[in-house]
Amino acid sequence: MTRASLKKISCNNNNLKLILDNLQDGVIAHDLNRRIFYFNKKAEEITEYSREDAVGRDCHKVFGAPFCGEQCSFCGSGSSLSKDSNYSINMITKNGENRKLEMSVVMMKDEADVDFGVLATFKDITEIVNLEIMAGKLSKFSNIIGQTPVMIDIFQQIRDLAAYTVPVHIHGETGTGKELVARAIHNESVNKNGPFVPINCGALPEGLVESELFGHVRGAFSGAIRDKKGRFEFAHGGTLFLDEIAELSKPAQVKILRFLQGGVIEKVGSEKQINVDTRIISATNKKLKEETQKGNFRKDLYYRLNVIPLNLPPLKKRKNDIPLLVKHFLRLASEKNGKKQKKISREAISVMMDYLWPGNIRELENVIQFATIKCRGETITPDNFPDELTENNFEKKQAPGRVKKLDQESVKNALVQTGGNKAKAAKKLDVGRATLYRFINDHPDAIPDGI
Repeated sequence: MTRASLKKISCNNNNLKLILDNLQDGVIAHDLNRRIFYFNKKAEEITEYSREDAVGRDCHKVFGAPFCGEQCSFCGSGSSLSKDSNYSINMITKNGENRKLEMSVVMMKDEADVDFGVLATFKDITEIVNLEIMAGKLSKFSNIIGQTPVMIDIFQQIRDLAAYTVPVHIHGETGTGKELVARAIHNESVNKNGPFVPINCGALPEGLVESELFGHVRGAFSGAIRDKKGRFEFAHGGTLFLDEIAELSKPAQVKILRFLQGGVIEKVGSEKQINVDTRIISATNKKLKEETQKGNFRKDLYYRLNVIPLNLPPLKKRKNDIPLLVKHFLRLASEKNGKKQKKISREAISVMMDYLWPGNIRELENVIQFATIKCRGETITPDNFPDELTENNFEKKQAPGRVKKLDQESVKNALVQTGGNKAKAAKKLDVGRATLYRFINDHPDAIPDGI
């Protein structure tokens, strides 16, 4: 086929449409006012919106929200892309199904090199993500780090919740990442384009709890000099995260129950009802059912909140995730401090694997920050850890009674027999690795010559 023939075909609008309709990627194009002027066949198939639904209309109005979610460059006064973008998004199809899309967005220019619109191409990677979750191949999901079976199960639960707005209750020890999981649920949900409003119920000032949650009108109480919105109103169209909900007073519990029953709130000092559309995610480190049995929490509210229970494991139940988390926190520390990323020794990882982590992931992050600052070289060792990681915590918690004492001769013999392998030597000495490392640090003469 000659070049002239190719040019003739490509200039034919019908043929160009056929070419684009046979692509395996969705294609959507809109002008600088977000008005869609092209929507190919694959885009119809993926989004379940027809060309008639889309072409000639504002992108946001077609999909009920920015198609690109938080990545949209054409929200508010924005009308330009600073650079080409590649990212993944969640979108809800016309029939209410949740899809994960991989997008590439570029600014289109005319013959005079002037911006005239945006071209977005996208692939449906929903099944790929689901298969990766099921196969345990993901190490990160919506900013949550983990690869152990229990975390893969958490990822799958978050994905399963994506198309629904029912209340979710998260239970987990302090420091397990309850807010991070709540944000992930929000980011994967149909409300992802709305606000995520977190509130620590245990930190609310006594006497102002209802005002903070539901707002107040002017003159409702001394100091109420103007009308004020509460957190529920701020969360309209999005997600309200009620952390440490077990700390709420009984009057506030009644008002939240009323909202869950009817979707309306009343500001303090007002009899006017306000409709609020928001998803409720609650969390606590207490066992809420036990709190109801003690009379500290209303049973009817418990059953309204606990529609979907989600239990986060403590770090000691997912220790195989520690190396992944350490790598993540080392990278964050490097970016924050603007310095070269530190490495971590095998001995340091072994100590961390032995420790019980009562403060969970939050404590792990703090330890990495501490070690990064204390380490003067390129590699973090057990010497750079806080004392609690190396002061025989492992034996104290695992084996009640008197802890076995070490001496230089027995340690030296064990190291000789194991060829310098400290982990095997610790096992031979019947002590934890953290104990052996601390002893060697205090008694360097215990290391045999040549090891």
